Amino acid sequence: MPPARDDHTRRRPMQRPFETLRHPCDEPGCNRWFKNLSGLTQHKRTIHPCFHLFNQDRTGSPGDLGQEDDTLPSVNGHTAGVDDGHQEQDPLDQEREQVRTEFVGPGRKLYRNYHTGLDARRCDAEGNFLPDDAPPPPRVQKSLDDWTPYRNRLEFELTDFLFTHAEMSAKKLDTLLEIWAASLLALGGDPLFNNHAELYRVIDSTCVGEVPWEDFTIRYTAEVRDEETAPWMFDNYDVWYRDPQKVIHNILASSNLAAKMDYVPYREYDATNNERRWQDFMSGNWAWEEADRIIHEFPMTGGATLVPIILGSDKTTVSVATGQTDYYPLYLSIGNVHNTVRRAHHNTVVLIAFLAMPKTTREHANTPEFRKFKRQLFHSSLTRILNSLHPAMKVPEVVRFGDGYYRRVIYRLAAYIADYEEQVLLSCIVRNWCPKCLAHRENLDADALRRHRDHSDTVIAVLELRDLWDKYGIVGDLIPFTNDFLRADIHRMLSPDILHQLIKGGFKDHLVDWVEKYLINIHGKTKAEKILDDIDCRIAAVAPFTGLRRFPQGRHFKQWTGDDSKGLMKVYIAAIQGYVPRDMVRTFRAFLEFCYLVRRNVVTERTLAEIDDALGRFHYYREVFRNAGVVDSFSLPRQHAMKHYHHLICQFGAPNGLCSSITESKHIKAVKRPYRRTNRFQALGQMLLINQRLDKLSAARADFEERGMLNGTCLTHVLEVLGRNASDEAEEPTASYEEDSSDTVDTPMTINAHVLLARTYQRKRAKDVGSLAAELEMPQFPEILRRFLHGQLYPADACDPQEIPFDECPFYDGKLRIYNSASSTFFAPSDLSGVYGMRREYIRSCPMWRNEGPRFDCVFVVTDPQAEGMRALDVARVLCFFSFKYLQTVYPCAIVHWFDRVGDNPDEDTGMWIVCPSYLAPRTHNIRNLAAIHVDTIYRAAHLIPIYSTHNINSRDVRPHCSYDMFHSFYVNKFADHHTFEIAF
Repeated sequence: MPPARDDHTRRRPMQRPFETLRHPCDEPGCNRWFKNLSGLTQHKRTIHPCFHLFNQDRTGSPGDLGQEDDTLPSVNGHTAGVDDGHQEQDPLDQEREQVRTEFVGPGRKLYRNYHTGLDARRCDAEGNFLPDDAPPPPRVQKSLDDWTPYRNRLEFELTDFLFTHAEMSAKKLDTLLEIWAASLLALGGDPLFNNHAELYRVIDSTCVGEVPWEDFTIRYTAEVRDEETAPWMFDNYDVWYRDPQKVIHNILASSNLAAKMDYVPYREYDATNNERRWQDFMSGNWAWEEADRIIHEFPMTGGATLVPIILGSDKTTVSVATGQTDYYPLYLSIGNVHNTVRRAHHNTVVLIAFLAMPKTTREHANTPEFRKFKRQLFHSSLTRILNSLHPAMKVPEVVRFGDGYYRRVIYRLAAYIADYEEQVLLSCIVRNWCPKCLAHRENLDADALRRHRDHSDTVIAVLELRDLWDKYGIVGDLIPFTNDFLRADIHRMLSPDILHQLIKGGFKDHLVDWVEKYLINIHGKTKAEKILDDIDCRIAAVAPFTGLRRFPQGRHFKQWTGDDSKGLMKVYIAAIQGYVPRDMVRTFRAFLEFCYLVRRNVVTERTLAEIDDALGRFHYYREVFRNAGVVDSFSLPRQHAMKHYHHLICQFGAPNGLCSSITESKHIKAVKRPYRRTNRFQALGQMLLINQRLDKLSAARADFEERGMLNGTCLTHVLEVLGRNASDEAEEPTASYEEDSSDTVDTPMTINAHVLLARTYQRKRAKDVGSLAAELEMPQFPEILRRFLHGQLYPADACDPQEIPFDECPFYDGKLRIYNSASSTFFAPSDLSGVYGMRREYIRSCPMWRNEGPRFDCVFVVTDPQAEGMRALDVARVLCFFSFKYLQTVYPCAIVHWFDRVGDNPDEDTGMWIVCPSYLAPRTHNIRNLAAIHVDTIYRAAHLIPIYSTHNINSRDVRPHCSYDMFHSFYVNKFADHHTFEIAF
């Protein structure tokens, strides 16, 4: 049974008031500031820090984040705490208040205060600190021809492809290798492997990245009573796990992650207004305050590196039709890696265990004994799995990092990613109570204190179990696993969960269902169903857009995924407008704005104020559902969780790095796909082996890449070895990037956005000015092109090109190249993107798209770079992409039809701007306002949704490809994705 309760108590974290550094160091080249003269004196007795040049990828490592200016922010900024200079402070307070301030990023726009206690000082393998300029200890040098355990690159690439990417079964591998062997018989050659067993043996002999699976067994240990004892009491429950300490060592040692993690807790500010910014985990208050506590309790940890441990668990089903097959994976990550890296996984979210899932007969399934056993089994398993981390929670251990240096490391349990049901289990509370605060379940939105381990331990010691259950929502006879770990508090660890709390919970399960109930209450079931059908038709009729989920048959399908709910969020508010009261539309607007704000990659103090405003509006407008008799109470745990987001952002940084969507997507790679590769008989053992082999192959690839052994392709490598010219025998792939609608880009950010035409032009389309004018049915095209040329050749001319006499415009009647698409690469870290936050999307302008009809996408065009939001942008529809050469200069262009903004502000109900197609006066002539623009003025694609309620058009007759043609007023859909939400305000 579980170990005895740990009676070690914890203090509530101290809240420090806002203060400011006011004493600068006067040593040449030193930019340190201190709050009092005592701190300044202590600083002068130490070695001054060394500043390095700024690295544009903003790694977060204090050794890589340089300072570009020797002028620190104003003393009115947030550079530390304030002291009046007349009162002696406790040495501990002085130590806590001392910080190291550095500018980060280009342009000296941001600065950070770094914690000086746990400051990740470099050391040797024995733990002795090194000078700041000391090189990293030498690694064991390996030959560039050492492919161990593989014989050569070809063998490794084949193994990685077959096992990781093709995911071939053993039987199919044998078939392939047999065919390969047969093809080589005439040449007297042999295949790289004789059979699947040989290939597997090579993978298993890989040493790098190896963390073997172990297991332990838990059983019910109470006295066995008689023949009526429940069968589950006699069963053994196996838990398979990997040592989390070794897993963390592998993450820290990865050279690929060295530039993508933070080593020191920090607080980041905007240098122009001293506004606080929260982004990655180490930017939050939790990391800073935990470092303060560690230094206070264990002074010998000074100079160590804090490694916050992030856990996540969730049951997942891998088979439904052939019988319910469930697994219970446990994942681990660390708070040092950047959020974008964790969301992209990159081997930073690691499967460390499969937890036991006790089952019994119906007779005993709902007994108090069995339910208690299941819960306590979960907590006892976590305690056992994480046991190896105990020693380094007090005494730092020396670990080698990916940059080659050793550092002293100290661990702390920091955060836990879980949905609400899992949070109830973790926090040992009663269902329908809040795991974060003490608000009563019948009035969750009332003000209440936060839950705390010390408080729970105290009330458990003095109250009866029934009182604990009824008054505090505490299950008093359970022991949370955090009680066995230093300073761990499960109530503080639970992270915000955008996917289950907001998207699946607040939006889909609450608001969308409430709208349906409202329509039935008001119109009766028959008419309500007709309205719901029309809403479905509106949703199905929206124009296509990158990443937009299609609902061609409406929403009438049983199994909703998180992606389905996300897709519905993007288009739902415009679909219901006109069928529900304005306050209901405003309820959705407030809720969606809250969701999109908390999903931002960077949250500022201004963003927090906007989040609070959106939450207040949501609470105000949602009363329309209660007044309409749709709902009696708003005491709903998942909606109530919205109240805690402000605090949790301050503690943990941006929530997008701790969302359960991370573990949900990890299920596919670590559980579901490995399960499909098994023979289904005792599948868990096979899944463990598959995951271990995948990790070894990934680690081997990282090792070879670090040594520069995987440059080029496998073919070019072999040709180079043979001394032959690769360019003579290998051509660059010719596949167009138009195959995918969007993808992530793992390159550092150098610009905010860049648009390129497709690589391949359309040879069957128009080839000159006259034929393109005929194809587009645009007789004014030659004039438009000549006016465009005038604007390009004379950019300093203050006259509008449209006002220049036509005869004075340059003449061009040469060849054109027509393109069906262009790609826009832009910085969008809040969306699915590469580790540097870059994302690529494709803008289509083609006469036929997927044999459904023409597709002419809309775009945002930058027309006023000095303005913000939609006032800096105009919306246009791309009718054609083309390029031409004039005076040895190639001009990539687009013919666009402009849209006019309606009004000076967004619509009050939906929060979206309204636009309509622009026509030249007099409007009755129906002459479109057309222009040729350079693709450099295009920011990215825009999505428009018709204002259905203002048109007398049957939505059933509208197809997505003709949506922009049949309506004459549209919402600029700022909910199309998170980047659009950030720019279309």
